[in-house]
Amino acid sequence: MKISADTDVCIGAGMCALTAPEVFDQSEEDGTVVLLDAEPTGELERKARQAVQLCPSGALKLVE
Repeated sequence: MKISADTDVCIGAGMCALTAPEVFDQSEEDGTVVLLDAEPTGELERKARQAVQLCPSGALKLVE
């Protein structure tokens, strides 16, 4: 599994960083998503999948 993050779509809600802080962060400039780990494994993969589902803007996508 790989994650893609579209900063043009991101609204800076921060759900991703709250749900999986090891995988996502937020830009200090504009609050948009910063992808820290594009291919998480194990427990981080589970958290990342949850974060993708919670993203209100649809800026995060899973590539299987």
